[in-house]
Amino acid sequence: MKILVTGGCGFIGSHMVDRLLNDGHSVVVLDNCSTGRLENLSHQKANESLAVHVCDIADFQTIEPYFEGVDRVFHIAALADIVPSIQEPLKYHQSNVDGTINVLEASRKHGVKHLVYAASSSCYGIPEVYPTPEGTPIDPQYPYALTKYLGEEYVMHYHKIYQLPVTSMRFFNVYGPRSRTSGTYGAVFGVFLAQKLAEKPYTIVGDGTQTRDFTYVTDVVDACVTASETSNSIGEIFNVGSNNHYSVNRLVELLGGEKTYIPKRPGEPDCTFADTNKIKEVIGWSPKVTFEEGVQNMLDNIDYWREAPVWDSDSIKDATKDWFKYLK
Repeated sequence: MKILVTGGCGFIGSHMVDRLLNDGHSVVVLDNCSTGRLENLSHQKANESLAVHVCDIADFQTIEPYFEGVDRVFHIAALADIVPSIQEPLKYHQSNVDGTINVLEASRKHGVKHLVYAASSSCYGIPEVYPTPEGTPIDPQYPYALTKYLGEEYVMHYHKIYQLPVTSMRFFNVYGPRSRTSGTYGAVFGVFLAQKLAEKPYTIVGDGTQTRDFTYVTDVVDACVTASETSNSIGEIFNVGSNNHYSVNRLVELLGGEKTYIPKRPGEPDCTFADTNKIKEVIGWSPKVTFEEGVQNMLDNIDYWREAPVWDSDSIKDATKDWFKYLK
């Protein structure tokens, strides 16, 4: 098939590209490289089945022609992080909402057979139920979460009005090789591994007992591919998680090294834990990579973070001041 991946130079997107090429498809990547890196696909440079176009999904006229003849779309491109979304909400809306509408409209115009949207579990805010099912009330705590949810609403609306075949996948705390090397939120592995290489203490938010549903990137990719190949996934929203949750203290224990503590942040849940019963029952997907295996894979690829910024308590305090200013 001919498959288009938005954000294909990014963390999750580049792993998606690897999987699709390995499965024998031809792949078109659209990425403005604002957070993605061409280097993430450098190992595929000689692959004639891959075409990479540096462009912005917020520009419909530019991206629309690339959808001609495309069978499936994996829409992964988005701006992430809490603090920048608080500081620049318009920019986030343009990328995550307007960009999504553009991808949907181009897919509709060219008769795409299935679009899979990378949604976010941040839409749940601070839920009252754990593990958290898809029917949990939506309560975004910051602009990033809101824009990702609005994108999902447009995705489902295009299915309702235009019968565009879509599936929305709410990711929980994705980690793995090539995860982002910047930002003080949503990239805890990048922060910690850069600190490990620099022999600096890990900056643990709060007391480290908070837990996260750390889900390995190849499992997330597998869930999306499985959904795209399954007709009964059309029109559905699925959580994508690891079937467990792990404390930040446990992560530090596996990484090994000194630690320091920084203030707990408002708007962050003490726990993220996906109820994955629906995705298992409807499309038969379940995760394969254990947390211990995933962390070891990160350590085996630690050189990726050698050039990453090394955060400390003071630099994090300065970078997150707007977080504490606006989120109560």
